[in-house]
Amino acid sequence: MNKESRASKKKSKKNRTINNIINVVILVGVLVILYPFISQMYYSFLSKSDIKDFDEQTKTIQTHEVKQRMDLAKAYNESLRNVVIDDPYVKKKLEEGRKAYAKMLEVHEKIGHISIPKMNEELAIYAGTSESVLQKGVGHMEGTSLPIGGKSTHSVLTAHSGIPKNRLFTDLNKLEKGDHFYVTNIGETLAYEVDQIKVIEPSKFDDLQIVPGRDYATLLTCTPYMVNSHRLIVRGHRIPYDKGKRLEEENNSEFDGMKKIGIISIALILVVFFVLFSKKKKKAKKEEKTNKNDI
Repeated sequence: MNKESRASKKKSKKNRTINNIINVVILVGVLVILYPFISQMYYSFLSKSDIKDFDEQTKTIQTHEVKQRMDLAKAYNESLRNVVIDDPYVKKKLEEGRKAYAKMLEVHEKIGHISIPKMNEELAIYAGTSESVLQKGVGHMEGTSLPIGGKSTHSVLTAHSGIPKNRLFTDLNKLEKGDHFYVTNIGETLAYEVDQIKVIEPSKFDDLQIVPGRDYATLLTCTPYMVNSHRLIVRGHRIPYDKGKRLEEENNSEFDGMKKIGIISIALILVVFFVLFSKKKKKAKKEEKTNKNDI
């Protein structure tokens, strides 16, 4: 083997190594781009499974037992007198385990679920605000009304935002006045219309207190993203439940979500196609150059 042939072989090997490195970088890049979507789809599947489990188990509870449980929850709510509310994100609260105060509403540890069409989110609700709860779903803030509705009640539901693997309340800032969200418990589904959106300090919770005669539910999360120095609260007042309206809102939101996934998928396909086309073109030029040298 002459010197020129060895140099050519060495160069060819080097080019293959560079191409392999480029392929690995492209693959890693695509996986990094896809990870949040795949992860969110996975956790969305888990959430839907939890909600399905709650709804199916609720159907097996006798009517008289549902009434007894709801009466106990109502009695609990009536015992509340605007107790001092603590920030659910302080270390002590995050370390606390499952709460017993909402046991009358529990079905396999869940006390209900919430649907927020504008966010294309449907999440299970759990009692308390421990970290284990906030990592997987929505927590009910202890000291506020249980999510069963009624005059002079104010239920506060909270979840994390900005978690890469699970969106939860990440898109809460997209809600506007007039938007709707729906809370389902063992007895019924409650509809709420957003009427107040505020950013508050962690120590100032006057806006979460019970207002005599009003039926409120507030959604709460940390803000701003990654800083978490304040709390974003989105309050809704109770309105009549319209199942048809809810389905229409959820279908529109799901369609928008599918459209977004479709656009991202097409973009990724185009990127892969461009890379493959570039490699093929480069290979053709190389072969053409080799052929010319052989003449």
